[in-house]
Amino acid sequence: QTCDQLLSSGGLENTMQGRKNSAVCVVCGVWLKVTEEEAKVPEMKEKKKGEELRAPPTVIMFPGSRGHRSGGLHRQKRDWVIPPVNVPENSRGPFPQMLVSIRSDQDRDISIRYSITGMGADQPPNEVFNIDPVAGKMYVTKPLDREMRSSYHLRAHAVDMNGNQVENPIDLYIYVIDMNDNRPEFRNQVYNGSVDEGSKPGTYVMHVSAFDADDNTTANGMVRYRILSQMPHNPIPNMFTINSETGDIVSVAAGLDRETVSQYTLIVQATDMEGNLNFGLSNTATALITVTDINDNPPRLTNRTFSGEVPENRVGLVVANLTVKDADQPHSPNWNAVYRIISGDPSNHFSMRTDPVSNDGMVTVVKPVDYEMNRAFMLTVVVSNQAHLASGIQSSLQSTAGVTISVQDINEPPYFPTNPKSIRFEEGVPAGTSLTTFSATDPDRLQMQQIIRYTKLNDPALWLSINRTSGQIVTIATLDRESTYVKNNVYEATFLAIDSGSPPASATGTLQIYLNDINDNPPALVPREAQLCERVNRNTNGVNITAADADTDPNAGPFVFELPNYPPSIRRNWTISRISGDYARLGLRYQVYLESGVYEVPIVVSDSGNPPLSNRSVIKVKVCPCDRNGDCTTLGAVAAAGLGTGAIISILVCIIILLCMVLLFVVWMKRRERERQTKQLLIDPEDDVRDNILKYDEEGGGEEDQDYDLSQLQQPDSLEHIISKPPGVRRVDERPIVPESQYPIRHVLPHPGDIGDFIHEGLRAADNDPTAPPYDSLLVFDYEGSGSTAGSVSSLNSSSSGDQDYDYLNDWGPRFKKLADMYGGGDED
Repeated sequence: QTCDQLLSSGGLENTMQGRKNSAVCVVCGVWLKVTEEEAKVPEMKEKKKGEELRAPPTVIMFPGSRGHRSGGLHRQKRDWVIPPVNVPENSRGPFPQMLVSIRSDQDRDISIRYSITGMGADQPPNEVFNIDPVAGKMYVTKPLDREMRSSYHLRAHAVDMNGNQVENPIDLYIYVIDMNDNRPEFRNQVYNGSVDEGSKPGTYVMHVSAFDADDNTTANGMVRYRILSQMPHNPIPNMFTINSETGDIVSVAAGLDRETVSQYTLIVQATDMEGNLNFGLSNTATALITVTDINDNPPRLTNRTFSGEVPENRVGLVVANLTVKDADQPHSPNWNAVYRIISGDPSNHFSMRTDPVSNDGMVTVVKPVDYEMNRAFMLTVVVSNQAHLASGIQSSLQSTAGVTISVQDINEPPYFPTNPKSIRFEEGVPAGTSLTTFSATDPDRLQMQQIIRYTKLNDPALWLSINRTSGQIVTIATLDRESTYVKNNVYEATFLAIDSGSPPASATGTLQIYLNDINDNPPALVPREAQLCERVNRNTNGVNITAADADTDPNAGPFVFELPNYPPSIRRNWTISRISGDYARLGLRYQVYLESGVYEVPIVVSDSGNPPLSNRSVIKVKVCPCDRNGDCTTLGAVAAAGLGTGAIISILVCIIILLCMVLLFVVWMKRRERERQTKQLLIDPEDDVRDNILKYDEEGGGEEDQDYDLSQLQQPDSLEHIISKPPGVRRVDERPIVPESQYPIRHVLPHPGDIGDFIHEGLRAADNDPTAPPYDSLLVFDYEGSGSTAGSVSSLNSSSSGDQDYDYLNDWGPRFKKLADMYGGGDED
């Protein structure tokens, strides 16, 4: 809309006081020069169209500069209200574009400098507006965007050349006029909604909304909605409508059926300028409307009758399958089928289960059926949904069906009418006694008569046998209630009954024989050993005795305890006093003294059976001296074991002698070891039996025939190869790496008189040297260091032609006589 159009439509208003020939455009903010008649009579614009000129920029005067400046009295006028400056957004320029002119009436007298401050000038966003400091003209430097910022608040200042304030600052308000430059934007491109099938017209479905960044108080930001298309068109193309202002979508027609159309797709358009398609901007979105299922389709059985077979005496089998159809949403409560048997099964042999995948009904056997009782079942089954049918929907006649179940006859095993079977007998019945007839019955009455055979399955004590054809049970051994196979007076045996069907069937029966007790076990004395003190507390000293009887009442206690008449010493030394029916006390008679030892006391015990049984038992009583607490002393316990005082003394003497012999042997061994250590090392060669002593007068084949490595006899110049060895790998005959002992120093020239002393001194030094190797390794007595003048032994040679004199060997004694004869013979070789 141009200013000319607004002028023709009366869209101008006179806003400045005292200015009758100017008006402002409410859209673009441009001042126009018009006459009063043009402002009041719009139809005159047609005659003067194109003659209007753009008015010069508004001149804004500082409030303090208004009024007359002539001398004398004058009336001060009120300050003006500075109108806002309206600037349209997205202006095409040219830029900078002047907006207003600011001036002070003092600029006639002095030079004035103008400036502006605030957001858009000297504050971010900077340099949107600027002002000519001399002329006071304010400019906008670039297009404005109302969606970024809708208004600006600036302040205008006037100062002199010295920077002194000439006028009070004035406020400038700049409003950005909205232009329709933004399309409506949907918050989502796809909206999802739902509506129940069968809903009435006017049912709320969903809501869509779009946002327009333009000013919503003007037509630029007023959005209106409409539905462009609907897919599919069933049952009519316009099943839904939308509220043009709110965006609410509602149904407008009946006939929503999920089984026909499960989802609708709507294209919704949003247009600004209040929906004006000629001037407004538009955008579209998709609305997906899902038709939700209700239970408006009852389940329908595919057949009116079903059949199946069931073998008798079987449970857990599926004997028939009922198939059903339902048009509602699969695997939902509206589709899930529930089956019920309403007639034909009074004994509840069958139950109905639903297959969760196929929705079929499965007839299952939960209670065994008997062919001889029922050969077939006629069941009536009704099916319904898990959810109730929707209002107004009637149940289908196809939801009921008949199910025929045929029972298959199979060879049933025989059974024992009474199982387990209990009988009562006295123990001790002889072998060959008939106890009972344990027979079975065959339930297959409608089949050909079958023969039943019997056999023994489990007879722990091997006491019974059963007749193969009649089932009569006879004893083959004496029944004993006291047997370990009898538990709580009951003996159990199991038998097997097998019919002649095809295939044969069998049954197991249990026979329980309750054995009545008879007095067939004499009592036995308890305990069989006891202990008595020979003198302490004679009145209360005694042994409590009782008896054990394998029989039960009345063939057990109370018991009778008696001392036998033979031998006479028993009654003379011992006495029995009754404590109760089952207990008695055995003790020594008064003033009877027995030596410590073990005494066997026979006692006759009788039970209370009819007739009673007696048993002569022997109790071993240890008589021993006791301490004050009544406990047998250690010596007394030994004496009670059957040893006298003399035997005890003899044992102690033997122990002492044995200890002395061991001590003497140890002392002798210590002394012998000490003598062996002090014995001289040098002994006669004839008496020396050690393996490492060699006789030097046996030369064998001579030095030329023996290639000895004499370097092993020499001390190495360096010990690094020994020191570098890790612990644990050093040979026992290597020289230790500890400081060596001080051996006697041998003279360079040997003296015949001191060679023996030298060897003995070396021996004593070696014996006292903790670093010396053991006797079974090399002993280096002649180690002289690296500077020995003797040189290598290998330098001695019998064929040497040197001038050396060896006559001094004759002075070294008989042990060197052999060497003296070989080398000291003068001219003889």
